[in-house]
Amino acid sequence: MSKRVVITGMGIYSCIGTNLAEVRQSLFEGKSGIVVDTERLNFGFKSPLTGTVPPPDLKKVLSRRQRISMGEESEYAYLATIEALENAGISEADLLQREVGILYGNDSVSKAVIDSTDIVREKRDTQLIGSGAIFKSMNSTVTMNLATIFGLSGINMTISAACASGSHAIGLGFMFIQQGMQDFIICGGAQEINPYAMASFDGLGVFATDIDHPTAASRPFDKKRTGLVPSGGAATVILESYDSAIERGAPIIAEVLGYGFSSNGGHISTPNIDGPAKAMRRALDQAGIAPSDVAYINAHATSTPIGDANEAKAILEVFGSRPYVSSTKSMTGHECWMAGASEIVYSTLMMQEGFIAPNINLEEPDDDIKELNFVYKTIKQEFDIYLSNSFGFGGTNSALVVKKFNNE
Repeated sequence: MSKRVVITGMGIYSCIGTNLAEVRQSLFEGKSGIVVDTERLNFGFKSPLTGTVPPPDLKKVLSRRQRISMGEESEYAYLATIEALENAGISEADLLQREVGILYGNDSVSKAVIDSTDIVREKRDTQLIGSGAIFKSMNSTVTMNLATIFGLSGINMTISAACASGSHAIGLGFMFIQQGMQDFIICGGAQEINPYAMASFDGLGVFATDIDHPTAASRPFDKKRTGLVPSGGAATVILESYDSAIERGAPIIAEVLGYGFSSNGGHISTPNIDGPAKAMRRALDQAGIAPSDVAYINAHATSTPIGDANEAKAILEVFGSRPYVSSTKSMTGHECWMAGASEIVYSTLMMQEGFIAPNINLEEPDDDIKELNFVYKTIKQEFDIYLSNSFGFGGTNSALVVKKFNNE
């Protein structure tokens, strides 16, 4: 018999806030976190727009031995996870008394690799790279660091699936718990923000060009969009079996009902309609609900012409024009490997507080998707079920269905 899977904690380190309270306020106000990074202009970027977060200072909370193997994405993930664990009402000491797993989305460690390579090129001596470099430069850097710091003994795996990484991490965590293989998993996604990580994207010409108006540059679904805006940070969601949460008296925030996935099987970077539609239908089927039960869709929409349009058409195909639709990337930019996890945090915060954040900068949608029920301004709206989409290069698709918790 499948187990119920609940969310008992969340944590966030984002360009619109470095904790849940700040992020909740930014979402309600429709506040953008996009800025101009002059370092990127000097680096040779065509577009210096980015979301940004404060550099973490972990000297007072972690030893040098712990910090030496952590790159920026691991530092972001650590801070998001600390908040999520506190939110879930479980101490670090408690983690050692039970089997806890970690599944985290991450698909690049550009800065760590380049820093190590530069040392070897300059010094011609590999021993000068340092003992922590290898652990910074592997894609599994987040899970290996957090599993070690928190003493975790359960599933320990990094999910590398482009911009759907964070969503797939939560979906797989849901499946592990649903099948009774784990009771408690730390899930999430992290994204480095440094120029090294984004230079190749900029070279493709996919970034927004409205440098004079950074907060208006990310424009999902809008006719005037000129491209996406990169961003990053980390988001953590604590997944737990319902039985475990009840046994320890945990605060239950929401319940994960369904996880849908698919592959487009086509162009490596151009999305289609069928793949996303299949993932959404699979999520609904697993959740055992009808499309009409979903009140809000947090769209993947990154502010690219083809991607936004094809997702909108897929939503119309599966749901029609009834559910509210917005893309929080209009405020955060595209948080890449983190996005699938952060958008679960954003959407759950909205569901808790009874509002839907706007798709800011949306003035006029594409002609063939105008019938979607877009949220242009923040609306106060109670809702019980939402769906969150995440899609990535290579045609990977993920959709999650989450419900406000009730003990039925």
